[in-house]
Amino acid sequence: MIKKILLSIVLVSTLVTSLSAAKFLKKATVVPELVQQGEGKQWCPVCGMKIESYYKTSYIAKLEMNDNLRQYCSIRCLVMDMEEYGIDQNSIKVIDVTSQKYIYAKDAYYVVKSKIMGTMTKVSKLAFKNKSDAVKFKKKYKGKIVSFDTALDMAKRSLKSDIAMIKKKKKKKVYPRGKKILEKACQQDKIDPSNYIEINELKQDIVTNKLCKPLKERDLQALALYIWEVKRFGEEGDIEGKVKVNENEKCPVCGMFTYKYPRWAAQIFYKHEEHEHHLSFDGVKDLMKFYFNSKKWGNYSFAKKENITKILVTDYYSQKGIDGTKAFYVIKSDIYGPMGHELIPFENIEDAKIFKKDHYAKRIIKFEDIVESEVYKLDESE
Repeated sequence: MIKKILLSIVLVSTLVTSLSAAKFLKKATVVPELVQQGEGKQWCPVCGMKIESYYKTSYIAKLEMNDNLRQYCSIRCLVMDMEEYGIDQNSIKVIDVTSQKYIYAKDAYYVVKSKIMGTMTKVSKLAFKNKSDAVKFKKKYKGKIVSFDTALDMAKRSLKSDIAMIKKKKKKKVYPRGKKILEKACQQDKIDPSNYIEINELKQDIVTNKLCKPLKERDLQALALYIWEVKRFGEEGDIEGKVKVNENEKCPVCGMFTYKYPRWAAQIFYKHEEHEHHLSFDGVKDLMKFYFNSKKWGNYSFAKKENITKILVTDYYSQKGIDGTKAFYVIKSDIYGPMGHELIPFENIEDAKIFKKDHYAKRIIKFEDIVESEVYKLDESE
């Protein structure tokens, strides 16, 4: 009898805690502050989730390479950008759960490991401007109060397992749902995933240009994830002779993972003693920066012009890997690559001329006519 009473007490306690946690909403209850540039600013550029729906776990930060403000749904997505692009840590702001206003993360009090589920991660990390608010939250939802540095370190250490956990869920439910929506509710022939740099750009284009029937946010997210994370790479994988890039390869110039940008992939191969090295880039612009001055980007002792065995770039139309030294490059068009204006490669001059006319480009040049100073001027024209 006593055991039954104790069990009942435990069950009631668990139920009360669960109901209490269920009352906490991550969604904004104020008008959300959206700071990103472009029409897709309402969504996280890393995972595509709606900022407003996860406002109480959201962040703002500047990229080191260009000072662009990015807005994330979670600390997990912040860390992903931090590892790929590099983030100015002094610029990082986080939402104060109490006021729903952005504060500098380094000044915040974090409650971690509470009863609240994490956003894109197993363990929640919620921020407060005032310690008294953090203490009050901890009393209600349990957890531990820590600094931003500790919370950030936790997010970095769990990133690999968090990604694996989310990927497993996507494969089981999200991707099949997205595939079904694409096939039944969308104009498939008008959605080319390689035309977008970020997933939020893809979502915005689907909505703005009505490429699918009206969708609820949950369905739009499933669709976007399937297109961005499955269809984009599946279709590229079917192209014979494409530039092959491994998932762990980063551009030595900008630090971005090059596999994420198959339309722009480029490589230089170097002979070194009895073997060969290759380096992958997220566009011809960064490739040429490295080609002209490899020492500027790190200790690459083998990366000498006399050691180059081949240069591969991706033909814009066919998406095949072609000889970069024989390609024709269109510059200053209205088409942007991952790093802005690009040298856009074509295998034949006819395609280059068509592209130049269609996209208001300035000129076409050959590989031997590319000048280092002109490459850097492409950055200035942003």
